[in-house]
Amino acid sequence: MARRLSRPGRTAFPRKPTRRADARPVDIRRKTDVTLAAESSAGVDLTAATLDRAFVGGQWLTADSGADIAVTDPATGERIGSVPRMGRAETLAAIEAAHAAWGPWRALTASERSAVLRRWAGLVYLHQDRLAELLTAEQGKPLAESRAEIGASAGFLTWFAEEGRRAYGRTIPTDRADRRLSVIRQPVGVVAAITPWNFPSSMITRKAGPALAAGCTMVVKPSEETPLSALALARLAEEAGVPAGVFNVVTGSAREIGGALTDSPLVRKLTFTGSTPVGKLLAEQSAATVKRVSLELGGNAPFIVCDDADLDAAVAGAIGSKFRNAGQACVATNRIYVQDGIHDRFVETFTARVREFVIGNGAAPGTEVGPMINPGAAAAMSALLDDAVGGGARIVTGGAPHPHGAAFFAPTVLVDAADDMDCCRAETFGPIAPIMRFGEDTEVIRRANATPYGLVAYCYTTHYRRLNRFAEELDFGMVGMNDFSVSTEVAPFGGVKESGIGREGAQDGLDEYTEVKYVCTGGMS
Repeated sequence: MARRLSRPGRTAFPRKPTRRADARPVDIRRKTDVTLAAESSAGVDLTAATLDRAFVGGQWLTADSGADIAVTDPATGERIGSVPRMGRAETLAAIEAAHAAWGPWRALTASERSAVLRRWAGLVYLHQDRLAELLTAEQGKPLAESRAEIGASAGFLTWFAEEGRRAYGRTIPTDRADRRLSVIRQPVGVVAAITPWNFPSSMITRKAGPALAAGCTMVVKPSEETPLSALALARLAEEAGVPAGVFNVVTGSAREIGGALTDSPLVRKLTFTGSTPVGKLLAEQSAATVKRVSLELGGNAPFIVCDDADLDAAVAGAIGSKFRNAGQACVATNRIYVQDGIHDRFVETFTARVREFVIGNGAAPGTEVGPMINPGAAAAMSALLDDAVGGGARIVTGGAPHPHGAAFFAPTVLVDAADDMDCCRAETFGPIAPIMRFGEDTEVIRRANATPYGLVAYCYTTHYRRLNRFAEELDFGMVGMNDFSVSTEVAPFGGVKESGIGREGAQDGLDEYTEVKYVCTGGMS
């Protein structure tokens, strides 16, 4: 049996819950009546060494087998902690816990759920520095980027805490005088969330915020590379008064855990952020139980710079989009198209800025570009460059592993690249920036759209007619016009084609976790 480590005063969660016939239901309204006053919660320990248990049904558990997974710092290769290597049995227990908690949680008013989520968001804000340090230690990105991600994580919880109070239905003008027609929105049920390593905190709260606000409960399976951020969020959720079973985190084998989540009829929705091939597999596995699915998948973002663009703004936008998190983002620029009249100046200015990057351990002050997630990811960059150079591309700067360590790769600029090169066809997910020329608008729109992906595109121009044309004709779920920072909790995030299904953020994100129920009431006259 798994060893259980409980907080004082909490009742242990049984693997197979039982209830006496005379037992009274737990009043979780009273348990979630939390104050929203700011407090330091200095007693919450968020160090890697203490985040060595999964969180199921309000209990901190090890794996039944006793096995664990080492968590390492990609910058140094050093072990910083470990988490349980859980499998199917533990995942099914988490699903049962979430299912048992769903009824009481959905019975709360939207305002009561909102209070809990706002409390959770407040604790994330208060522990921003500690959470950022933990994130950098397990993922590698610079501390400034980690702090921004933690801020975004709290932002998603805050936004959806309020948006959940506006899950409105509607009244339909009746077709007969003797009846009334209405539509209500109700929570989907138990939600399974499988989240990635590149944004291990914000990708969880972007899903958990709307799911919990709508009245759903959740089982989260974080990446094996970055599970600590998920467990830290679980610890703060517990501290905030999120009831046992409402938010669960299981760590371990992706194959076993994913299979249990997709197989279970108790799981009513799957939400996934990750690669397109894995997303297709999960959708296929979810079809047997006809689950709702939200898939935020890969991208191949074009970055278009027109002759009339503000050069400095375009360079800054391309730098920010391409090299944030060492290029490891689904919305990262993948291929840069620059019009003939501005091409040479853009390449010169862009390259000069890339050469100035401070590269190093993300925890070191001033670091702008940290390591990739692991040495294998860095090695994949060399293969992409070999293909590009073999096809006639030229390396202007970078182009080799970086001496800081096995997971580092030097930020690289390529010119004379071509659309059929691997670094332009596939999602690079690394610090390689291929730059290509274009002549006419129709040409670059055609080239930009010639991909099975459709997550995000960027365009820089100061001409208002071009703004409208590119915004409408680029075949992507999101378009950044003169702005590379498209992700925000107040707007819908998601792609078309093979970049996914569904939207996250805004009212659209809340709707993903509700079912529409039509009510026809007769005998009204």
